[in-house]
Amino acid sequence: MVRHVLPPESSYGCQGRWSEPASGKAGPHGRLLTKEVSVETNAVCIGIDVSKAQLDVAQRPEGQRLVFAQTPVGIERLVAHVRSLNPSAIVLEATGGLEVPVASALAVAGLPVAVVNPRQLRDFAKATGRLAKTDALDAYVLARFAEAGRPAPRQLPDAAAHEFSALLSRRRQLIEMRVAEHNRLGSAPRRIQPQIRKHLTWLDRQGAAIEEALAQRITATPIWRERDTLLQSVPGVGPTLSRTLVADARPGVAVPWCAVLYMGTLAAVRWNPVLKAFYQRLRAVGKAPKVALVACMRKLLTILNAMLKHRTPGASVVQGT
Repeated sequence: MVRHVLPPESSYGCQGRWSEPASGKAGPHGRLLTKEVSVETNAVCIGIDVSKAQLDVAQRPEGQRLVFAQTPVGIERLVAHVRSLNPSAIVLEATGGLEVPVASALAVAGLPVAVVNPRQLRDFAKATGRLAKTDALDAYVLARFAEAGRPAPRQLPDAAAHEFSALLSRRRQLIEMRVAEHNRLGSAPRRIQPQIRKHLTWLDRQGAAIEEALAQRITATPIWRERDTLLQSVPGVGPTLSRTLVADARPGVAVPWCAVLYMGTLAAVRWNPVLKAFYQRLRAVGKAPKVALVACMRKLLTILNAMLKHRTPGASVVQGT
């Protein structure tokens, strides 16, 4: 169905105007709503308004408007459509996590997506005199914001990364508590031991719940899922190290984060042919075991960062390329 959503474009000073398409037919991937003609710029900028049920997409400068379902199939169609436009900027508003699946899918596709603060968009809308609120209008404001500001691409909203980081920190805390309680168990009076065992059981359940929550977030976020697959393709890199690195959400204190990398390197120098040979060469020239391990830590981190940057699977790492 075709519907008018915006008044003439005079408030932005553009040379186009809003009009109903002559045919009123749907596009190949969604419902075509309106179309604008403008000669302001040739660069394509996209605004996507995210709601629970649908994704409203506005395009500048041509003004094409489409609606996609907020479903995996709808997101896949949206990404295919946007990729065909080769946009210079794509902007979404942070909406409490609803934007994560589509923002992640766009980022995985290598598209320049940015998730921006709602306050920035409100200020921009106020400055341009566009204060009405509809999904279609919001998408257009987002497209205009992308066109005017060209925000730097950001693959995920901060809220999602912060939540993931909080889960990682909580997992570390639970592990530390379990180690402490296990150490107490051996020297605790017999009357206290049942309490400690009960606490250990509770800690185990909480730890399992945290691991499940981390796995679910990785599975639900395409860019994290891709990174996790790449990281775990390296011999010696398991779920713990991968989940610590996957969202680039490092704990606030460097020592616990390094401890995870250290434990991962211990496994890597046994099972990863490249790091195993590197470690043995260092030991052969007289380097102390810990010095050699720290060097391997740095090498492993460099390898993993390069893999994520170039999307290279672990097979090339095993081959030393």
